[in-house]
Amino acid sequence: MSSSRLAAYYGLPEKVVFCKRCVMSNQRPSSYPEFKHTKDRITPTLHIGEDFVCDACRYAEKKEDIDWEEREKELIKLCDQYRRTDGYYDCVVPGSGGKDSCYAAHLLKYKYDMHPLTVTWPPILYTDYGYRNFRNWIEVGGFDNITFNQNGRAHGLLTRLAIENLLHPFQTFILGQKNLAPKIALKYNIPLIFYGEPEAEYGNPIAETSTSLRDKSYYSMKDISEIYLGGVSVPELIEEYNLTLNELLAFFPADYSELEKSNIQVHYLGYYLKWTPQEAYYFATENIGFRARPFRTQGTYSKYNSIDDKIDDLHYYTTYIKFGLGRASYDASQEIRNKHLTREEGVALVKRFDGEFPDKYLQEVMEFIEMDTNHFMELCDHHRSPHLWQKQNGEWKLRHPVWESE
Repeated sequence: MSSSRLAAYYGLPEKVVFCKRCVMSNQRPSSYPEFKHTKDRITPTLHIGEDFVCDACRYAEKKEDIDWEEREKELIKLCDQYRRTDGYYDCVVPGSGGKDSCYAAHLLKYKYDMHPLTVTWPPILYTDYGYRNFRNWIEVGGFDNITFNQNGRAHGLLTRLAIENLLHPFQTFILGQKNLAPKIALKYNIPLIFYGEPEAEYGNPIAETSTSLRDKSYYSMKDISEIYLGGVSVPELIEEYNLTLNELLAFFPADYSELEKSNIQVHYLGYYLKWTPQEAYYFATENIGFRARPFRTQGTYSKYNSIDDKIDDLHYYTTYIKFGLGRASYDASQEIRNKHLTREEGVALVKRFDGEFPDKYLQEVMEFIEMDTNHFMELCDHHRSPHLWQKQNGEWKLRHPVWESE
């Protein structure tokens, strides 16, 4: 039976198409405001042209033609405009001590003479080595830091609801990662926020790279009716799950009208500087003492990407379930674009590691969210889209793996 006659969940394209340059498919959803994420959302996915080249690869190609010296001059001009000499902070850098936030904060402080306040929405469950990297970021790197420690009961419940309703273990972390910095900037009257690379690095529309500014829709709200957490509306969270508005506010984005009055700007540092994840890793290692995982990450071949949270591995396993794209697909695609791998090597790595079950931290995560492991596995099967998956001899198999797409 052809995939066009099978149900496609999540508004995904019925026909699976792979990029001929990397190993990503058109099943990859574009970034979306997390607080609007519901069961029925339909999100645009990675665009792959008639020449079978995806937008992320197009952007990687475009980066080779950008005059990065001119872009850096733009950054210097921006910093000159906002740099303070009275001892107060002039920018906010959000992060949890990963390689990219280490790289961004260090460059802004020591190369561009800015005075960043680092802001952290902690991982759901820190890994030991991830927490050491966080401490090194602020202690060895030399940064002031505000860490927002969430209400544990609300955090655990919302994470469980995100898994049950959306099969999205990482939602509460993404909410905080995108929403906390603008709220802190408002609170402390700091005019600039710098994130790292733009989402177009991974497949959002190339048009988003025409400016350094981040779209306000990602981190601001106009009305509480817009808000869904764990796929559940705020009134239902209050009435059915006994959460108070006070317990939920931490997960909300900033108020749109307050941001408009403040003139706070949210920039991508990757607009001004050529962003290469592997180079950010080397930089963080040399300057801040960042250390890779002491073992290979389950589901991929690498050791240094997204390693601070014990739920990270589970998150990428669920993307494999929902979109047929696991952690090795994401890692290999990025490294192919940066010319660190060939496509043939990437395909081989995906075939070997994508979909590997992440059991190392599974029990700790299940205990934190108060979920039975068997229930989690049932949820995974429930969220497999028929156009992507079929059972063969009692085992789930992808209908369209990348190694059969040639």
